[in-house]
Parts: sequence; structure tokens; C-alpha cells
Amino acid sequence: MDRPPPLPPAHTWTPLVELALAEDLRSGDVTSRLVIAEDAGGRGRIEARSPLVVCGLEVAAEVFAAVDPACELEPQVQDAARAEPGDVLARVHGPLRGVLAGERTALNFLQHLSGVATLTARYVEAVAGTSTRILDTRKTLPAWRALEKYAVACGGGCNHRFALDDAILLKDNHVAAAGGVELAVKAARGGAPSHLQVQVEVESLDDARAAVEAGADALLLDNRTPGQVREIVETLGERVSLEASGGITLENVRAYAETGVQRISIGALTHSAPAADVALELSEDVAGGVRT
Repeated sequence: MDRPPPLPPAHTWTPLVELALAEDLRSGDVTSRLVIAEDAGGRGRIEARSPLVVCGLEVAAEVFAAVDPACELEPQVQDAARAEPGDVLARVHGPLRGVLAGERTALNFLQHLSGVATLTARYVEAVAGTSTRILDTRKTLPAWRALEKYAVACGGGCNHRFALDDAILLKDNHVAAAGGVELAVKAARGGAPSHLQVQVEVESLDDARAAVEAGADALLLDNRTPGQVREIVETLGERVSLEASGGITLENVRAYAETGVQRISIGALTHSAPAADVALELSEDVAGGVRT
């Protein structure tokens, strides 16, 4: 990726930074107050300890600035960049107490967001050469959605709907409550705003046909095998947008992509991404800041 996607508006994530710092700092960093001189300055570097796709540098910068406005993080790479073990992602300098007080919270944001971006990139690479796009879902940590969807975009994935008012998606419970696929689609189609498509989850080719005849714009093929997805793609792929989801892993995602389905949505991108390994190392010349 040549450049990172736009960072979400600050108001969607700075309250999360404030909550995280309040949780970690409480009345202050008692350890640093005891052993670090108040006027000591410090410098350090944040580096990768594993291969990763970088995400969250501006968020980490906000963490340090919120702890002490004199602390500054200088990115050495951009979000969405690839990094290898030992690569320096950013340099940090400022009052040493502030650097140490912000360290864990800043790294928590970086390791989680870079983990999401890294896992997304692995899925995107797994379907390279096909026309299938990899999408996220709403299976995000509470209050983290804007940042996690940003991380998916940094990894080369695409964002599905952000919230319940973004799109009409008739899941199995909606269909059951409405009395079936056809009735659910017709009810939604009858009152849908003109700018919103109607997508419905289907569990068979017969349901897929019924949904299309009732006016669905898109189908969600949930927990179907690649063979079942291929059958629906070959039968209805020219009439409706198709999305596969459920039970899709790095081991089988390419088999799904090779069915010709346009989109694959994967909740694991956000709810199960392993944390990336990042660390902050202080420069050796900060030893003089120890309180005596």
C-alpha cells in the first residue's frame, strides 16, 4: 500500500485513549516518581519484534502527548507499512517520567492495531490474483470499532457496514421473525431508503433464488461450503452481489475466493487477531536521569 488510509476522526478514538490512560495511571506512576528525577529527559525507539503491518502510530503519539505535552513521538514509517524484526517504527523523546508513564498504553494500541492489520494482510495475500475482496464485520471490541476498521484498511482489507444504520442486512433471525426469506426481503424492500441496498442471509440455492426474485440487492452466504457457494455464484452471480462468510480460515479462504464470490467477510480479523510484538527501548544515555 503506497499510503495509509485516512485515520478516523479524532473524536471517534481519543476518548478511548483517555479511558486507557485513566485505567493505567490512576493517581500516577509511583515507580517513576521514586527512581526518576523530575527534570530528567529521555529518548527511546519503538521497534518491531516480529514481521508485521504497522498500524496505530498517530494513536500512540496521542497517548504520549496526553501524558505530557512535552513528550513527542516521531514516526519513522507510515501506518500500513511492512516491518521486520528490529525495524524502528518510531522514536520518542521528552520528559522521562512521561515517556515511561505512556509506554504501556501506547504499546497496547500499537500491538493490537498492528495485529489486526497484519492478520488482514495475510488474508488479502491468500486471495491475491482473484477478484474477491476481504471484508471485516461488526465483531469488534466495544468502543474500538473505528480504530479496528482502520487497521483492517491498513492491512489491505475493506470495511463492511460500521453500524446498524449503514445498511440493511437481514440475518437469519430477521428472516425467521418475518416468516421466511421472501417475506423478509419484500418488507425491507418496501420501506428501504433509496440509498440503502437490501442484503439477506440465505442457506440454500432455493432461498437464494427466492431472495433475488423478491428484490434483494445482495446475498450473504453464511456457513456454506465452497461447493455450495460456487453453485450459487454460477446460478445467480450475474444478477446479485454475493458475499461468503462463516467458517472461513486462512487455510480455506482461497478455495472460497476461487468460487468467484465477490466478497468474503471474516469476523476473526478483529475479534481474534493476535497482538503484534512491539517494544520500546530507551537510549543508553538516559541513565543519568535516575533519582539519587
